[in-house]
Amino acid sequence: MIRRQAEPALLQLAKGYPVLAITGPRQSGKTTLARSTFPDRPYVSLEDPDTRAFAEDDPRGFLARYPDGAVLDEAQRCPTLFSYLQTRVDADQRMGQIVLTGSQQFGLMSTITQSLAGRVGLVQLLPFSLQELLDARAAPGNLDELLWRGLYPPLHDRPLAPEQWFANYVMTYVERDMRQIIEVQNLSLFQRFLKMCAARCGQLLNTSGLANDCGVSHKTIGAWISVLEAGYIVFLLQPHHQNFGKRLVKTPKLYFHDTGLAAYLMGIRDPAHLSIHSARGSLFENFVISELLKRRYNQGLASNLYFWRNNTGEEVDVLIEHGEMLMPVEIKSGQTFTSDFLTGLNKWARYAADKALPAHLVYGGDDNMTRSGVSVHSWRQMQEPGGT
Repeated sequence: MIRRQAEPALLQLAKGYPVLAITGPRQSGKTTLARSTFPDRPYVSLEDPDTRAFAEDDPRGFLARYPDGAVLDEAQRCPTLFSYLQTRVDADQRMGQIVLTGSQQFGLMSTITQSLAGRVGLVQLLPFSLQELLDARAAPGNLDELLWRGLYPPLHDRPLAPEQWFANYVMTYVERDMRQIIEVQNLSLFQRFLKMCAARCGQLLNTSGLANDCGVSHKTIGAWISVLEAGYIVFLLQPHHQNFGKRLVKTPKLYFHDTGLAAYLMGIRDPAHLSIHSARGSLFENFVISELLKRRYNQGLASNLYFWRNNTGEEVDVLIEHGEMLMPVEIKSGQTFTSDFLTGLNKWARYAADKALPAHLVYGGDDNMTRSGVSVHSWRQMQEPGGT
């Protein structure tokens, strides 16, 4: 089993919160993490109809079966249980009693904020990080293979073909979750919407353009984007709010939590196809930003990532916020470093002045180096940018 970097944060939170919640996309390893971190807790799946019926019909009796706590999987399936959990943990006062897992951010988090506010320590678990695979000596040796395969755990611990796995993932999880949260009138339109989102990976979110291309309303696109965020399929990288010299772009950028899923939706057949695909640079940028996001989530922290772009097109791919200071990170998919890679960083440094921390660059090559005061990192060893 590949050890998850979120485990230390989970154990630390268990010392200060009576309830722990692990949320994230389906098949990201939430159940495995919960059971391996707390092997003494009984495991209960609320996906099971009989178990869920018991919890809904007799919540006090259900919880009484687990006096020393339990792992409750897919907890959002039984929202009525949460009020009784509140009474239980307030009376007991033991830390780390109950571990909840859930795949729908809106479903689980909305119930937590209503009934368990202040009592829950949260960890958001995304698919494997590259560092987790490197530590387990399970990482693909080729960048194009990594971007194409993605980092969902089943594709690294089972002999599965990514194209088949992603096809089933979209049908059985993504589309099912959509139907549970909002009514999708035309499934083929939603499938087209997914592919259109993948084609816009790394671009400024243009909901009007998506609405026109998909043949649905602007309001529908907004709702669908929100649900994809709730299911940890996509995330929006917000522009940094501070104005450095020129008027800023205020529209977020659209990214996928996993490049393998994005590549599948783009119709990329294999690593060789990806290596010559026009979206390779966008997928590499997506990969690096998602790795930075995983680092924060694995520490039990919220995102501190932004991008910067002004109205003349000058841009820095990522700004990592550290208090009032900002660390710029540029991302280039090329395998050979050139001085042109530093252009955006140099321009931003002149605007940012005393707000700028030392700059970093992640590229598609194999060597680490320092150039003109910028730390240059290989994609294989990118653990330093934004490290805390």
